Amino acid sequence: MKLADLEVFVVAPPAPGWGGRYWIIPKLTTTCGIVGYGECYASAVGPEAMRAVIGDVFARHMLGESAENIELMGRRVWASGFTDRPDPTVWGAFSGLEIACWDILGKARERPVWALLGGRMNDRLRAYTYLYPEPGMGDGFWTSPEMAAEVAARRVAEGWTALKFDPAGPYTIRGGHQPARSDIALSVAFCAALRRAVGDGADLLFGTHGQLTPAGAIRLGQAIAAYDPLWFEEPVPPGNPHAMAEVARAVPVPVATGERLCGLSEFATHLRLGAAAILQPALGRAGGLLEGRKIAALAQGFGAQVAPHLYAGPVEFAANVALGATLPNLLMVEAIETPFHHALGGGPRVEGGFVVPPEAPGLGITFDEDLARANPYTGNRLHLESQEAPCDYARGNAFTGGASD
Repeated sequence: MKLADLEVFVVAPPAPGWGGRYWIIPKLTTTCGIVGYGECYASAVGPEAMRAVIGDVFARHMLGESAENIELMGRRVWASGFTDRPDPTVWGAFSGLEIACWDILGKARERPVWALLGGRMNDRLRAYTYLYPEPGMGDGFWTSPEMAAEVAARRVAEGWTALKFDPAGPYTIRGGHQPARSDIALSVAFCAALRRAVGDGADLLFGTHGQLTPAGAIRLGQAIAAYDPLWFEEPVPPGNPHAMAEVARAVPVPVATGERLCGLSEFATHLRLGAAAILQPALGRAGGLLEGRKIAALAQGFGAQVAPHLYAGPVEFAANVALGATLPNLLMVEAIETPFHHALGGGPRVEGGFVVPPEAPGLGITFDEDLARANPYTGNRLHLESQEAPCDYARGNAFTGGASD
């Protein structure tokens, strides 16, 4: 089962692009013809440059190696260039390739990936969804507690038991800022409207994107605490775990983080400092499935839970489900249920707010290469981008949920 060939798909989902402007999906093929798919999350360079990085990581550290030797290949990448520390671009490239290796191993052994990672602990996984606008609602949705409450009620009626939303304003290249008073008021109004709409039927997941200073995050977190959100997500930039711990000590809402963290060491630092009660690894950046399993085991030792993050395509979701099936400390998995996700990946789906781990070999997906080739990304933007303008204290702020433009 030596790794012999690489192809990289860069797929653009249709507007409004839930899951990002594009999805980077490497395909690996072994000398014996077994194919595996992975996914790289939120690269810091453009897609063509990322193709080159993925190709270099594969050729330098993986080509000709057995797909089984995941730990060995991972250590080669981690130590490459005399670094031995997280490199989001290089480690992200390996993360997608690593997931593809597991898909190969499962197919070779005719077993689902979860069976190779420790077996099924969870027969079904609780899932959560972001609150996205319904057709016709427009951009006004993002600052409308009433429209958010209307959508939330519909999702709960479908069986969802956890809903994420982010009314706290923009994330910018300037790092954390103090929220405008209007941002705090709007956040409180969202929490109040959503709690009225769903009652005790669903948990509220308050999302932020590292856009606040510690003091600003504490102000906001204390203001929304009365509505008992299940978590306060990444309230300060992820590069300062001491600041995250400061917020965690001062706010009576569990802090969740991990979407932008790489490798076991960064998660370990947050756990040691008490900076997070819920870890959210994005497997296409954190290191893949084996690293995700290590992160989850470490979290278990600290009494923390795991909720794998998703703002990507169907391959990373399938990997999240495979990992989540094995975890005693799984909280839930994030899901994006669009027709394009389903058509491209053909993998696990959420029904009634839960997802059942697939029994099919590998990741349990049927990746549609023709559909991927028919929907290439041709722009020059990044998967996600921080706003360059500062927080607007006069005219108000809006975060449009990562929609592409």
